[in-house]
Amino acid sequence: MPLTRRRFVQCAALSAGALALPSIARAAPSVLRLSSTMTADENSAHYLFYQRLAENLKQSVGDRIRIDFFPNGQLGKEADVVQQVRLGSIDLMVSGSSIWATALPELALLDLGFLFDSYEHVARSVDGGVGEIYNGLLRERTGCSVVGWGAHFSARSVYTKPPIKDLESIRNTKLRVLPTQAFIETFKLLGAIPTPIAFNEVYTAIQTGVVEGFEHDAASVLANKLDEVVSHCWQTDHLFSPCIAVIGKRGLAKIPADLQPVFMAATREASVSQRRAAAIKGAEAIAALGKGGMTFFPMADAERASVRTLMRDKLWLPFTRTTPSMASVLGLIDAARA
Repeated sequence: MPLTRRRFVQCAALSAGALALPSIARAAPSVLRLSSTMTADENSAHYLFYQRLAENLKQSVGDRIRIDFFPNGQLGKEADVVQQVRLGSIDLMVSGSSIWATALPELALLDLGFLFDSYEHVARSVDGGVGEIYNGLLRERTGCSVVGWGAHFSARSVYTKPPIKDLESIRNTKLRVLPTQAFIETFKLLGAIPTPIAFNEVYTAIQTGVVEGFEHDAASVLANKLDEVVSHCWQTDHLFSPCIAVIGKRGLAKIPADLQPVFMAATREASVSQRRAAAIKGAEAIAALGKGGMTFFPMADAERASVRTLMRDKLWLPFTRTTPSMASVLGLIDAARA
């Protein structure tokens, strides 16, 4: 049964009643440090999760659990923060799922091109068993737990200076991609020339002709003013990257045992809320780019179907053969496909 806001409020009321009993001693609040590389405002997918979680906890347990949010990478680079969460010097982090592939390589499956059709498909998959499988593996390997599965503001698509609108026109186009094997192989299969470069160099790289475009999400294009150097978007929607919240073993141990179920309920409801808010933000970003002059070319259904078959044969199935435990995950994702 899905955890709606109404059900959470009911649970919170019961918890608040229990906390009011004289037999429960008042203890010092459990303070958890939450790390994020994004900003502390409503243009951040990470902040939307934190904001809702903080509200939920305030309503359910008062001041007994407090989350302190550290934005803009204040506590370190994401790769370093992963290690700190494992060690317990940082309690929680919100990030894309791919950063945790350093600790759990099986998560790389979620970065393979065209695996998901929408963020609704991601939600059905993680809520339908995929999240539970990954959480079990992560706990077994690191002692950490995934307590939230959210979304980023929009899918990643192809943004270019010249008009690219189909498989024929992307052939031999130099595109900036993330420096991961999954992204490189995805765009090789599409016929492009994937070129891994640092994100902060993309603007200049397009100006100077090093690359003709890049792949990213609409909100990031808008926030980084990349629409000043590209004017066309081929809406491939090739990646719907999950946004996850992970708590370390020591971080979870800071929360009193009687409050842990309430904490978990709060994070689940915050995830559901964040997904809805992210969808609205993503649509707003695309609309803003269009208003600014960006031309959008939706990927043709026939091309999407043929590309999905290609990705399955060349990327998805080979991944499950080298990592057999992921065959069941791919099965659940396929079953959740609309």
